[in-house]
Amino acid sequence: MNKFKSAVILAGGKSSRMKFDKQFLNIKGVRLIDSLIDKLKSEFEEIIIVTNKKEFYKDYKVKIVSDEIKGKGPLSGIHVGLKEASSEYVYFIACDMPIVNLEYITYMKSIIKDVDACVTKSQNHIEPLNSFYNKRIINKIDEYLCNDRRSLFSFINNINTMYVEEDKAREFSHNWDMFKNLNTQEDLIIDNELSL
Repeated sequence: MNKFKSAVILAGGKSSRMKFDKQFLNIKGVRLIDSLIDKLKSEFEEIIIVTNKKEFYKDYKVKIVSDEIKGKGPLSGIHVGLKEASSEYVYFIACDMPIVNLEYITYMKSIIKDVDACVTKSQNHIEPLNSFYNKRIINKIDEYLCNDRRSLFSFINNINTMYVEEDKAREFSHNWDMFKNLNTQEDLIIDNELSL
C-alpha cells in the first residue's frame, strides 16, 4: 500500500456562523474547494471529499463520500475518509481552510514513522486538521463513536500521536495561516484579499 497517496477534504459541518454552507465558499470568484483540490493534486494522487451533499459534486473527478456514522462531527468524516483512502497515511484538511502549505505537508511526511497520527500542537491546543492519520485507527474511531463519544481532541490525545511543536510549525507558517478557518462573513471579506 502506498504510504502517502491520499488526501481528504472534510466538507461537512453546520456553517452556522457563516450563514451559508461553507462548501460553497468563493474567494475572488474561485470556489475554495476547487482551489484546495488543485493544490492537493500536486502532492497526492487521490483526493476524497467527505460531504453530506454528494449531488453537488457529480461532475467532479475525485472520490465523493458521505459519513457512515452520522451526526458525530469531524471524527465521522475522518472515519469514512480513512476507510475510503488507498494509502496508509491520509492527509486531512477542511473545506474552509484556504491555505495549503505544501512545504509543511512534505515536512510531516518526512518525520512520520510508526504512529497513529501526526498533528500540530500550539501550547496546550492541538490542530486536528492539516494533519495525517493512519488507516489502522479506523476500528478505534468506530468503537469511540459507537460509545457516543465524539471529541476529536480527546481521541487524538488517546492514540499514538506524533506532535509537531509550535516553534517548528511556525518555521513553515510564521503567522499560523495554514491553520486558519473561514468561520464568519468577516473572515470571508478579509480573505478575499488572499491569493489562491
